[in-house]
Amino acid sequence: MRAAAVFGLGTSPSNLDPFRTGSGTEWIEGVPAAPSDADAVLVFGGDGTIHRHLPALVRLGLPVLVVPAGSGNDFARALNLRSVRDSLRAWRGFEAGKVRAQPTDLGTITSTATPGHKHYFCCVAGCGLDSATAERANRMPRWLRGHGGYALALLPVLLKFPAFSMRLSSTNDGAHRESSELTLLAAFANTQYYGDGMRIAPQANMADGKLDVCRISTLSPFKLLCMFPTVYFGRHLWMAEVEYWKVERVGLETEKPLPIYADGEFVCETPAEIGVSRGALRVITLEKVS
Repeated sequence: MRAAAVFGLGTSPSNLDPFRTGSGTEWIEGVPAAPSDADAVLVFGGDGTIHRHLPALVRLGLPVLVVPAGSGNDFARALNLRSVRDSLRAWRGFEAGKVRAQPTDLGTITSTATPGHKHYFCCVAGCGLDSATAERANRMPRWLRGHGGYALALLPVLLKFPAFSMRLSSTNDGAHRESSELTLLAAFANTQYYGDGMRIAPQANMADGKLDVCRISTLSPFKLLCMFPTVYFGRHLWMAEVEYWKVERVGLETEKPLPIYADGEFVCETPAEIGVSRGALRVITLEKVS
């Protein structure tokens, strides 16, 4: 077997040492040029590293093992790979033929400005409050981002971020839905988690061919501050100001262009269409993808 190892920021070839030990795999570094160059790809890093390599990983179609080693590891968390040890167990099972790669969905974003270009994301895309938070968090030192940086960036934004008019036009199972409301945050989720453990979409399923939309309308800063801790447990859905539904695709428009972030990375500005690419990535994990 041949496997390619991709190293994100803050990782190095030494991170591969536990996987080399006792292994008969031939290792190469970097994203392979063609599927025939490797039988699997290991990605050492967090959501940002995975996000940046998604176009190549989708094109190659190889099994992918995520080794959580970034400042945010929500995709690994969604795959129940919460530590290097979990990933190592999954890899040993894959090498032995006891674990098979499973298909998982990816989200897609297509900007109206560049209609021919599809941008993939693995976890959650968002517009509004979370985009402003991601922008602020990305300016923090990496060590701080890995120790509650998203939450630290969110708190000051909570108190001053203004609501904005957002129009969503969505399709699900042939049914069309349109709504236009003042909005603080709209999240389009492939996984349950983002922001390093915030369970923004507790009903998300990475294998159902759909995204979960969570939209939060206008709230007072005090009520928003009280709601913030509940998101870690998925209890925010009980609030009257929270809308939640599933879509196959959704068009997103705002009065003026606003940034869209996905997996903590800037993608484009509104307007855009957000959808799902079913089974676009094959992942190595110990549990059934859901």
